[in-house]
Amino acid sequence: MRTEDRLQKIDHREQSTEKKGLSSIFCLLISVLCLLIFTLFCNIANAEEKQPLQFGKDTQIQHIKPKKPVKIKLHRNAKGDYSWDLTGDSVDEVVQADKRLRKLLKVE
Repeated sequence: MRTEDRLQKIDHREQSTEKKGLSSIFCLLISVLCLLIFTLFCNIANAEEKQPLQFGKDTQIQHIKPKKPVKIKLHRNAKGDYSWDLTGDSVDEVVQADKRLRKLLKVE
């Protein structure tokens, strides 16, 4: 009797481990399937949002030249007086730089 009971317990254990193995494989398959579906939907959503890049030339940008700053060469003589040479593309900017230098160095 004891051997029959032992055989029944062993058989019952084998059946329960087979069920556990199948259920864990089933859970793994469901998880992978959900992950694949989620990834697929994310890719579809991103593809709809993307717009093709458009390249073109803007003629207004081509005609704009960068502003060159006013170049200042500052000189100081033996007496301590200042003088300067101003060069630049825009006369207005050169005049403004001259006024600012006169104000900062207090030259009249």
